Amino acid sequence: MHHSVFQALPLGSIKPLAWLKDQLRIQADGLTGHLEEHWPDVGPDNGWLGGKGESWERGPYYLDGLIPLAYLLEDERLMSKAERWIEWALASQKENGLFGPERIVTVNNDIDKRFDWWHYMIMLKAMTQYEEATGDARVIPFMTGFFRFVSEHIQANPLRDWAQARGADMLLSLHWLHRRTGDEFLLELAEEVASQTMDWSGILYDFPFWRKVEHWDHRTHVVNVAMGIKTPGVLYEMTGDFRHREAIQRGIRSLMTYHGQAHGLFSGDEWLSGTHPSQGVELCAVVEYMFTMEQLVRIFGDGAYGDMLEKTAFNALPAAIAADWNSHQYDQQVNQILCNVAKRDWSNGDDANLFGLEPNFGCCTANMHQGWPKFVSHLWMGDGSGNLAAVSYAPCRVNARVGEGVSAELTVSGDYPFRDTVSIEVKVERPETFAIRLRIPQWCAAPVLQVNGKKVEITATSGYAAIQREWKDGDQIRLHLPMMAQMHSRGSHAASVERGPLLFALPVGENWQLHLKRKRFHDWEVYPATPWKYGLQEGAGFEVKLSDMPVQPFKAADAPVRLLTKGRLVRNWRMAGNNADAPPLNPDVNGSPLEPLELVPYGSAKLRIAEFPLVPLRDHP
Repeated sequence: MHHSVFQALPLGSIKPLAWLKDQLRIQADGLTGHLEEHWPDVGPDNGWLGGKGESWERGPYYLDGLIPLAYLLEDERLMSKAERWIEWALASQKENGLFGPERIVTVNNDIDKRFDWWHYMIMLKAMTQYEEATGDARVIPFMTGFFRFVSEHIQANPLRDWAQARGADMLLSLHWLHRRTGDEFLLELAEEVASQTMDWSGILYDFPFWRKVEHWDHRTHVVNVAMGIKTPGVLYEMTGDFRHREAIQRGIRSLMTYHGQAHGLFSGDEWLSGTHPSQGVELCAVVEYMFTMEQLVRIFGDGAYGDMLEKTAFNALPAAIAADWNSHQYDQQVNQILCNVAKRDWSNGDDANLFGLEPNFGCCTANMHQGWPKFVSHLWMGDGSGNLAAVSYAPCRVNARVGEGVSAELTVSGDYPFRDTVSIEVKVERPETFAIRLRIPQWCAAPVLQVNGKKVEITATSGYAAIQREWKDGDQIRLHLPMMAQMHSRGSHAASVERGPLLFALPVGENWQLHLKRKRFHDWEVYPATPWKYGLQEGAGFEVKLSDMPVQPFKAADAPVRLLTKGRLVRNWRMAGNNADAPPLNPDVNGSPLEPLELVPYGSAKLRIAEFPLVPLRDHP
């Protein structure tokens, strides 16, 4: 048991700084901080607050992001909001260990066969975070009591539907509790839960879903897949069986081959949807894939999962949420030229790509809040031996015990990923020997590492370079990760452009039109105000243009890094089904002059082209 390379630090050990702290503050001032006041589904009548309203997943989803946001920001107002949910849940527990809203019909003093375990799994994740942040002594006996209830009833009432697909989320809480109590029944229960959970290792190892899926199936539901990828990792943590690790690697390769999108995630406008850049991907899948990658980094200590985490966090996450955090999309598109109520070749409703309060369906409205806060809480990890490891270099401050228990503080600065040099200041209460493991991204060909101004040779294993030395108070690490603008070939010779972990896009002028007005959190359609059908000129190159860091870097007008290049309007690139059609294989640019183009980070452009037709040199006079 516990075959993991790294260990997550308790919530609150890592605090955001600079642009990342601004993101959390914007989130707190927007939907996360005020959702209860404007959305009845998580309002005072929610079943998880003792009301008669929604009593399934939405309250726990919301709390799962609200708790880390509140305690990372040390925001008294948000902590008070979160504690209302926690106090009600703790007080609701019965003598048999069951807790939560009264949704269960009892039959002969047993629970009904319709019993659903899924919503409890989310609430348990929220509880573990709350205990780490507060040390509340009630949480561990509360969870122990509930898991005793589960162990008594789960064979007669096994995991089904959503719970069967997402059983790994219960396993995470079981393992978390076992690390604290050592209760053997938790491991026995974990074996039972694992046996009832969908066989994601088998699905991912020989991945059978090669084409766009158009019929309901839990195995192809994009959020289930994004969550399910961590299941083999959690099973590996239990067994040490490397076949689970291989299943993850094979599965991700297959998903990106058959359904991969330029922003680093696979498509899914409800179900896996192929590689067309106008197919959507659901916001729930974005935040759940981030959480999956955070767990896989922890379990395997492999920097490749950190690369995937960053690409999703820095691109797909901000792309689907308005810069002021007052609206969001259900589905985003890589090539997104129009956000309006219209029929698309998707499995979702006609409003799925609006920016609004709950476009299409409210699950994302409840679940989106975990993205940035959990990213912050997983920026660094320990290894159980007094060493520390960087998962991402976003600005933060880390407090942890190192070596033989010495108190240490690491301050990370440099505005990564918008800049390519990271500075880490080390503070220790006394000199101590321990290792700092630095993730060396796969996209970086020539990293340069200095400690106190002296160059240190880099030898990376599994994407990590370890610096083992006696660290003294005030030591300085400088890591330069040169970011080269690179063009990547995609379907039909289309191209995407990346620099470091950032995907770049041509921003299309945005005309935001009010679709539905509320007291707050309105719905918006967004129409294009500038031409969009540009191809990139082959061989034009890219010039990097830097500007000051704004409070909100994910806003096209204020983007702190841009790429200057050239392109031409493509005459035969048309719309199809209210979307941009696939980039033409043979772009017609006859009569179109060569023009300067300015690309911005993908997440900052709400209308954009990020997968371009490539205009060959031979077509340029």
